[in-house]
Amino acid sequence: MKIAILGFGIVGSGTYEVLAKSGSSVEVKRILDLRNIPEIADKLTTDINDILNDDEIEMVVETMGGEKYPYEYVTAAMKAGKNVVSSNKMLVAMHYKELIELAKENGVAFRFTAAAGGTIPWLSNTIRRTASEKILKIQAIINGTTNFILDSMQTRGADFAEVLAEAQNLGYAERDPSSDIDGEDIKFKCSISSSCAFGVHVPHEEVKVFPLRYMKKSDMEYASKMGMTIKYMTFAAQKENGKCVAYVEPSFISAASLEASVPLNYNMVSFFGEFTGRLSFYGQGAGKYPTGASVAADIIELTKTKEFGAACSGEGEVDNSAELHRYYVRTSKKIECVAAVAETYEANGEDFCAVTRELSVAEMHAIAEKVKAEDASAFFAGIHAEV
Repeated sequence: MKIAILGFGIVGSGTYEVLAKSGSSVEVKRILDLRNIPEIADKLTTDINDILNDDEIEMVVETMGGEKYPYEYVTAAMKAGKNVVSSNKMLVAMHYKELIELAKENGVAFRFTAAAGGTIPWLSNTIRRTASEKILKIQAIINGTTNFILDSMQTRGADFAEVLAEAQNLGYAERDPSSDIDGEDIKFKCSISSSCAFGVHVPHEEVKVFPLRYMKKSDMEYASKMGMTIKYMTFAAQKENGKCVAYVEPSFISAASLEASVPLNYNMVSFFGEFTGRLSFYGQGAGKYPTGASVAADIIELTKTKEFGAACSGEGEVDNSAELHRYYVRTSKKIECVAAVAETYEANGEDFCAVTRELSVAEMHAIAEKVKAEDASAFFAGIHAEV
């Protein structure tokens, strides 16, 4: 089978190299990239039409990232009768329902298992399991950058800013780390994972997010005193009424939990099945060759079968009003709306730390909006003793 790769950055080049060593019958005929790359000069094009109008190319592999041009190219490829593989979490999260329906309408396949979890066979196994049982909930550490930061803060007692700079030097974090530390990356992955698990499109814009950006060393120390640690996690569930829970937040979890031991830039993602209970997947969530291997697996499987199983029966409704747990809130001064829901609210160095009574995720986010008007750098974390 002859294919084209759109984008020859970290993931695109990793996919190309993995395919070359795989022994498969896949041939990369074209690579779309604006740069002059001598080692692939015979395959390079800057014109998507060279790919769309080539009947020999049966599959388009999108590894560009972003949304505008990937969306245009992927939809055009499907309409031209070409199968599509994508590693683009933004594209998949924003257009999940549309792309699945478009692929079906045009009799082509659409695979995207590298879009959440990187090298971990998370989405493929989640989709496979929905054939035999209902998936009740998801909990996941699914961003390697923030886990590296938190693991380093926990094990070395380092400051947030210090470890973030280290992550950038190591290539784990971008020069602008906003997508990671503000939860945008995890929000997209939560949307995709939930959509695959629950069979409806869970819109990324409805996934509630508390950022990690404002965390301090003192927050980790507070968690340690409670016998807990902090991980940046996504949670999702589908209730009996069909509505979905979906949110991302820094999370106080038991120091004895599986997630607490996840080191460095590794991920751990879990789903809870109606019959099988918890199934967990662990490994590197990103990187040139780990992610490239995941994309290559989609490509090679597509040479054998178009069947994938990702279903979408419509738009899902997110309702976080019944998802209850306590929260940790750190503010620079005492704030009335926090005090009104706090079981404890005490001075901790230059700041004040509260542990609230049980609140719904929706209620805590409503309170947070009021808090941020008085203290823009306030920090919020869910307390999940059951993890």
